[in-house]
Amino acid sequence: MNKNDLVANVASSAGLSKADSAKAVDAVFESVTASLKGGNEVRLVGFGTFSVTARKASEGRNPRTGEKIQIPASNQPKFRAGKGLKDAVN
Repeated sequence: MNKNDLVANVASSAGLSKADSAKAVDAVFESVTASLKGGNEVRLVGFGTFSVTARKASEGRNPRTGEKIQIPASNQPKFRAGKGLKDAVN
C-alpha cells in the first residue's frame, strides 16, 4: 500500500473526500515528524510507538574500493509495533 492507497482507504472508511483525506493523512505524518524532531516519542495505544534513537559515529568501508570511511553520528527514527497491531497481523 502506498500513500495514495492509504488516502483512498481513509476516504472510503471515514466518508470523506479524497482531498480531505489527503489533508488528514498529511497532517498526521507532519505531526508525527514534528514530535520526533522535538525529541518526543509518539505512542499510539494498540498500534505502536514511534521514537528516535541516536546512532554513534562509526567506521565503515567503501564496498567498491575497500577504502575506510567515517560514518557520522545521526538520529534514526524507529517504530515498535504494539500488541494490538501484532495480534491483528498474526
